[in-house]
Amino acid sequence: MTFDRARQLLKVQADFGGFYNSNSAKLILSEVQKEHGQAAVDRLIVELSLDEIFGFEPGTRFEGGLAIGRSYP
Repeated sequence: MTFDRARQLLKVQADFGGFYNSNSAKLILSEVQKEHGQAAVDRLIVELSLDEIFGFEPGTRFEGGLAIGRSYP
């Protein structure tokens, strides 16, 4: 999945908000994590305000649709 396509899909999920859309956003972010890395995930979280909408924090890893806490250096 391209970074721009992930951004488009996440924007739709963020516009709706809610629990089920949060799960969809986790799946999208897990794909971004695999293909583009943690920096890309953090960038999307901040850029789309996913921290405010879904409570995702920069540094959170997403694997298989699960949010796995923050990764500290």
